[in-house]
Amino acid sequence: MAPSGSADLVIVANRLPVDRVTLPDGSTEWRRSPGGLVSAIEPVMRANDGTWIGWPGGTETDLEPFEDEGLDLVPITLTQQEVEDFYEGFANATLWPLYHDVVAKPEFHREWWDAYVAVNRRFAEEAAAVAAKDATVWVHDYQLQLVPQMLRELRPDLRIGFYLHIPFPPAELFQQLPWRRQLLEGLLGADLVGFQLAGAAQNFVRLVRQRVGHKTHRDLVYLPDGRTVRAAAFPISIDAQGFEDLARSEEVSQRAKEIREAVGNPRRIFLGVDRLDYTKGIYARLRAYSELVVEGELNVEDAVFIQVATPSREQVEQYRILRDDIDRLVGRVNGDLGKIGRPVIHYLHSSYPPEEMAAFYRAADIMAVTPLRDGMNLVAKEYVACRFDNDGALVLSEFAGAAEELRQAWLVNPHDINGMKSAFLEAYRADDKEVTRRMKAMRKTVKQNDVAAWAESFLTELEAGRPSHGKSVRPPNRS
Repeated sequence: MAPSGSADLVIVANRLPVDRVTLPDGSTEWRRSPGGLVSAIEPVMRANDGTWIGWPGGTETDLEPFEDEGLDLVPITLTQQEVEDFYEGFANATLWPLYHDVVAKPEFHREWWDAYVAVNRRFAEEAAAVAAKDATVWVHDYQLQLVPQMLRELRPDLRIGFYLHIPFPPAELFQQLPWRRQLLEGLLGADLVGFQLAGAAQNFVRLVRQRVGHKTHRDLVYLPDGRTVRAAAFPISIDAQGFEDLARSEEVSQRAKEIREAVGNPRRIFLGVDRLDYTKGIYARLRAYSELVVEGELNVEDAVFIQVATPSREQVEQYRILRDDIDRLVGRVNGDLGKIGRPVIHYLHSSYPPEEMAAFYRAADIMAVTPLRDGMNLVAKEYVACRFDNDGALVLSEFAGAAEELRQAWLVNPHDINGMKSAFLEAYRADDKEVTRRMKAMRKTVKQNDVAAWAESFLTELEAGRPSHGKSVRPPNRS
């Protein structure tokens, strides 16, 4: 395919950075999606005439490329059947549970795989059409693991990077996939394959050597066509300064006080913030907390747990079951242990804007982030960024990627209920000096390694191996 596009940088992700919103009068508009990925990549896109390719989230067929706040966006259409087979099926009922240590049992269906191949090809063809000669293409996440190789075949002139935002499983799990070789070969279409943790990159290289048969050395894979692919860790982060600025604002400070007053101004507020997903460990966390109340270690007059659970994939049966289980647990705990005006757990099944989340982070004394497995978990970093007074305790799962950086958190095994209870109590009883020592160190880590540094490090590494005649991506102007 001859180069026909004009974009020097192409971002390919499952979703666009905007959502289509229907207004009360029936008209529609595009609204910027929350999330660190957009804020990280937007400056680089603006500096390089970038284009973002993604699915808008519905089944509309009338969408054309458009511009939003100066960003060039190219929507990809999915049919209802493709949403069910590619997105709800192969991406989220096959890959998601498999890559998260089989917390739920993955399903393997050939028709789901066929849809995955077809949709990945559509993304690859669109990227090939919009990319300028010698452009850089950055492909994101588990929904699009075949795109790099498909794109390489269409446009060998391109510099291609791939980044996996979720964990990459060990060989014993990955090898269960009937299409394991195809996925590995799909990723090898990239020049640089990025992961959250070094262990994930090592898993990938080991699998390529065992299953595809290519020669490898440390983090490099040597392909028969002479190309070399590098697999390395690039831990993702957040817009740390943006969250701190938000937390310092008068509106957020006032709202944080209102939240504390609304729950009765207890001595300590525990907080959990998660998508309602079976990998997040919400049920075990609430059970551990409720047992502390039963045992008299915590009192509803002195402590309360606020759990924010953002609705997620509600059409998937496993997620509906999880929601019912948590609803029953919260109802039983509050019915058995709560008092009038003093529930043990405030459970909020809703999504909130960044300002409200920052207020929750400011209001909470103890943040509980206890996923059973997580690629990174940015909530932990958001909480740290918002604690500009160097107060607040973080209880963090060992199995979240963030645990490798936030070593000063109270680290727990989320499968160990008694261990989690002990960590909750230690954080609850810790003196101010201990809390400040830990939070200061974590804040330094988060501020030094923010999302802009993540994007810059990945793109710099991707460009490092480009032939000298190629076109390099320019870094954004920093004020």
